[in-house]
Amino acid sequence: MKHVEPLEIRLLRPLLSTYSLALLMFLIIPILVIVPLSFNEGSFLSYPLSGLSLRWYREFFDSGDWMPALLNSLKIAPAATLLATGLGTLASVGLSRGEFRGKALIMAIMISPMVVPVVIVAVGLYFFFAQWGLINSYLGLIIAHAVLGVPFVVITVNATLEGYDRNFTRAAASLGATPWYGFRRVTLPLIAPGVLSGALFAFATSFDEVVVTLFLASPAQRTLPMQMFAGIKENLNPTIAAAATIMVLSALLLLLAMEALRRRNERIRGASMSGS
Repeated sequence: MKHVEPLEIRLLRPLLSTYSLALLMFLIIPILVIVPLSFNEGSFLSYPLSGLSLRWYREFFDSGDWMPALLNSLKIAPAATLLATGLGTLASVGLSRGEFRGKALIMAIMISPMVVPVVIVAVGLYFFFAQWGLINSYLGLIIAHAVLGVPFVVITVNATLEGYDRNFTRAAASLGATPWYGFRRVTLPLIAPGVLSGALFAFATSFDEVVVTLFLASPAQRTLPMQMFAGIKENLNPTIAAAATIMVLSALLLLLAMEALRRRNERIRGASMSGS
């Protein structure tokens, strides 16, 4: 017998689809509107475009201000990502395996940089790092960005460990594997999609960070978002639109990578559940 949907659902479905599309456009259009401006031949950020040109991209890659800022971001973000991923993964595994008093409190403290306003985190890091001589240094920025990235790694790895079958670890131990060997050869490959997803989030957080960088960086460590912030205040021109377009493209590539990892994680989890 053919299933017939209730009238209310048939009436609400087009309305819900229209609302969802309108909401999506509301979120995306302000981001995409900057892209055509980066190809504007004129010297002003305005519509209609006076013509199409790659002038501002050439300006970006030939500039003595923008390229060093981009290179600084590409130095700091990968290093901060590696540090945040290592610390966050080990912390997640430890928290998932252990049962002890204060576990929820420790988790809350670890994700607090995500919850606390970033300007408060920046002020706290500034006064703490000042005692150790880490202000105006690459090491200080890497540690600070890693602190901001750890919560994302902890959350994504914890979510992956929820579907992890610990019988695999027990089987490895029964065959003589040490805890470290079992983690490296059994646990880590199975939770790798979650670890990589957390790493991508940590990279995006570091690459886009500006508030903490304003507090801790010297002109020599100026990153791309910091240069964009300075450009808006000092010399507004379409080079900023070119830089923004590059960052939007980078974010899009990260989202595609995250979606691929999410699908792979679902396949692995499904195989794990069917095998158990």
